[in-house]
Amino acid sequence: MAERLKEIKKHTAIAKLNDVPTSPRKMRLVADLVRGVEVNRALDILKFSKKSASISLEKLLRSAIANWEAKNQDNSHELDNGNVYVQTIMVNEGRTLKRIRPCPQGRAGRIRKRSNHVTVILDVKKPTATVEE
Repeated sequence: MAERLKEIKKHTAIAKLNDVPTSPRKMRLVADLVRGVEVNRALDILKFSKKSASISLEKLLRSAIANWEAKNQDNSHELDNGNVYVQTIMVNEGRTLKRIRPCPQGRAGRIRKRSNHVTVILDVKKPTATVEE
């Protein structure tokens, strides 16, 4: 069991980005665009996206690709063939900075400046078995 998990971890690459100063809701909109997509296509999607969250997500994806290349130096042709894809992308809520803005009648309104943590996991597509008749 442990050997099988080690073998699986050899082929997957993980990259994390903590405390990104965008709200998790805005980041999830961009993350949903590239979930399950081949990495070269995902980079193109992020490059031409107008959302500001796509800039930090593109840097994170490039980091994950570099991690994958470092782990799989003998299988570098998989990246060119388009077999490496974004297996999992998770956006979790980070810490929230609380600020105060003055409101009418001497009250104080709370401003919540949210942040998020993003995790990207890359994997190689499994070859599909062809049935011969």
